[in-house]
Amino acid sequence: MEITAKYNPVEVEDRLYAYWMENGFFNSDPDEREPYTIVIPPPNVTGILHMGHMLNNTIQDVLVRRARMLGKNACWVPGTDHASIATEAKVVAKLREQGISKDQLTRNEFLKHAWEWKEKHGGIILEQLKKLGASCDWRRTQFTMDEKLSEAVIDTFIYLYNKGLIYRGIRMVNWDTVSKTAVSDEEVIHKDVNSKLYYISYPIVGENASLTIATTRPETIMADAAICINPNDERYYSMKNKKVLIPLINKEIPVILDEYVSMDFGTGCLKVTPAHDVNDYALGIKYNLPVIDIIDNDGRLNEKAQILTGEDRFDARKKIVEMLDDAGLLVKTEDYKSSIGFSERTDTVIEPKLSMQWFLKMEEISKPALNYVLSGEIKLIPDKFKNTYKYWMEHVRDWCISRQLWWGQRIPAWYLPDGSFVVAKTADEAFTLAKKKYADIKISELRQDEDVVDTWFSSWLWPISVFDPSACGHPEIKGNADLNYYYPTNDLVTAPEILFFWVARMIIAGHEFRGKAPFSNVYLTGIVRDKSGRKMSKSLGNSPDPLKLIEQYGADGVRTGMLLCSSAGNDILYDNSQVEQGRNFCNKIWNAFRLVKSWNIEQIPQPDYATKAIAWFNSQFNRTLKEIYDNFDKYRISEALMDAYKLFWDDFCAYYLEIIKPAYGSPIDKSTYTETLKFFENLLKILHPFMPFITEEIWLILNNAQKEHKSIMLTHQPKLCDFDEKTVSVFEQVKDIIVNIRTLRQNKNISPKQSLELFVKGNFDLSFASILMKLANLSKVEITEMDIKNMSSFLTGTNEYYIPLGSRINISEELEKLTKELEYARGFLSAVNKKLTNEQFIKSAPSNIVESEYKKRLDAESKIKILEDNISRLQANNI
Repeated sequence: MEITAKYNPVEVEDRLYAYWMENGFFNSDPDEREPYTIVIPPPNVTGILHMGHMLNNTIQDVLVRRARMLGKNACWVPGTDHASIATEAKVVAKLREQGISKDQLTRNEFLKHAWEWKEKHGGIILEQLKKLGASCDWRRTQFTMDEKLSEAVIDTFIYLYNKGLIYRGIRMVNWDTVSKTAVSDEEVIHKDVNSKLYYISYPIVGENASLTIATTRPETIMADAAICINPNDERYYSMKNKKVLIPLINKEIPVILDEYVSMDFGTGCLKVTPAHDVNDYALGIKYNLPVIDIIDNDGRLNEKAQILTGEDRFDARKKIVEMLDDAGLLVKTEDYKSSIGFSERTDTVIEPKLSMQWFLKMEEISKPALNYVLSGEIKLIPDKFKNTYKYWMEHVRDWCISRQLWWGQRIPAWYLPDGSFVVAKTADEAFTLAKKKYADIKISELRQDEDVVDTWFSSWLWPISVFDPSACGHPEIKGNADLNYYYPTNDLVTAPEILFFWVARMIIAGHEFRGKAPFSNVYLTGIVRDKSGRKMSKSLGNSPDPLKLIEQYGADGVRTGMLLCSSAGNDILYDNSQVEQGRNFCNKIWNAFRLVKSWNIEQIPQPDYATKAIAWFNSQFNRTLKEIYDNFDKYRISEALMDAYKLFWDDFCAYYLEIIKPAYGSPIDKSTYTETLKFFENLLKILHPFMPFITEEIWLILNNAQKEHKSIMLTHQPKLCDFDEKTVSVFEQVKDIIVNIRTLRQNKNISPKQSLELFVKGNFDLSFASILMKLANLSKVEITEMDIKNMSSFLTGTNEYYIPLGSRINISEELEKLTKELEYARGFLSAVNKKLTNEQFIKSAPSNIVESEYKKRLDAESKIKILEDNISRLQANNI
């Protein structure tokens, strides 16, 4: 097969992905092997690929591909989330463009439009993941509103209701006035906002005096139920048992006393508005105050406000302030910074609102989920998130699981004419339960709850429902073969922002229905930001199109570039230079492959330098492989890739290939060539999880394997083998020597083609001399104890190296260079001595660290002595 001069990722990636799919290489079914399972964090069905998806799914693919090559039965389950709020908003917007209002449609008519939208747009992001190289078992693709998964959600609701954990009640909720639904506390983002503090005068009933209160929400004064003051506040002792008038509507409300009020905020007087503030609601319950809700679901004032009916809450604020000012009741206004809650989905200001909702009791059901993490049975990576998780779980509140939407799983509650309800899976089952209460009731008199459950109430079942939906809500059943084989899964890769939203709740559901944690490790990615540190977003225009990046740099280039700069839990400052580095690495691999395949092979003796190079690279390879395995064990995926990157670029290309490369037009011996192909193939195997396309392309060519329907992903990762640390160490000296000689040539303007001689004072393994002679163009490498005149010298470790230069030696320059090296060595020794004279360091540092510092001191002292001797010798020659 002819090898193209340039690697073409676009052509290769499309062809290879089709090849993988045709051969079912990603498919997984239960067998006798050890399973390795990841369930994809299901992206919203509304979504398209963004940089965060790219990072998250690349990490998942690396883990899955490596597990596959470790001989495990790797299963990566893909799917999408129905995303109630986001999807319904998309459908409503689409209908609006067609001149249709949601209010004009029945529920079934609206759902028909929603399903049509889902079928047209819902699979886009999964198709985009294929461009990235995602090796999911696409046969297993799930959608959280698939019939069986929806049934699992309903069964779970009924199970938890019958267990006494789900209840219905009026509570203060976070109301999203754009999507017109309640959202959970975790879906509220708090931002510091510049606002105003308004000081308003409330006339005291029966007196020619008033109380001044300070508030940020003057538009809610019509819903005030009381004014509260601290009983310890001497300024207001006289106000006990008095009443005041609400400005503008002149409604009497009492003055109450409670230590909840902060005496040093505002005026020390608090307006209590139970319907529109969480803390005020608690005071209202305590003092049995009336609850007057003056803001409707759209965020507009209703008829209970008495004034400005129909006005938007923020427009009403401006008008109320003007009216108060005109009435002489606005005392003053101050600038004020307050923390305001915004809806994560719609970015609108949350309205605290009393609403009849469904809730899940969380206190008891959450305890096992906390224990799994605290005990280490589930590891959070990095573990810095453990305390955050602990805080959330210890301060958990009941979960509002109902949403005022149509797109989602409808709550299985059925209302009777008297307002009571039954919970059942179907209308017929509800009718059976209702007849136990009222024998003569008709099925037509039952009315199902209009709300749907929170989207997270379906996705918290994901690790179970993707394998066996019937096990959800039924802890008593054994489960099918898939569930018993693949559950619990191994790793979860997700974002820290949904650690409580999703991760904690999956642990709760996993324990409740399977008695086991759903996964062992949770790898938490960072946020992809631009190089200025800003979070990427469409509005800022700072987020590149991932598909265009793949088109320009190749999927392997993008994957490599992003992984090299990402470590668990840390944000990534993205720059195109990173994916350029990834693309350049692809080109390096391809060019190395072309070089090796261009050599002519003959049955000739193996040169000594090749024998030595093979021995060294074999040890270097196995030493690095051990580091790569260790980094994977610790989920240091970026570091593992960097190890592989350096092994290929620095060790294999820059040294090994340069050593064994035959002279132009000359052949290479078969033995060396065979070993080189083995090295190349093992390097491809190490790199494959990170760079699946180029490694597969080269492997198929090397093995002529495409016709046999084979793949590198079905081979095994190289096994850990022993290595000779001494060989690796000596070769590091060889590298140092070569770098020093090349630097000397450059500084002295000596042609690389001109051979030099090298004399060594010290303990050097001359078996490596053939490598030095080839890579540094040396005619001689010799151990000597003699002084050599007109030479240039350098140190590597404690060895002295001399290169005779004859008339080209400039003693002044050599003295200057050696003096600088001596100054550095003395400074280094001083720093080491400072450590070793520190008693605290000697006592507390591990013994191997202390021992290392003593060795550093001996080496530094030896080096200083050599440098001083060389300087003295040069000075003597210069006289």
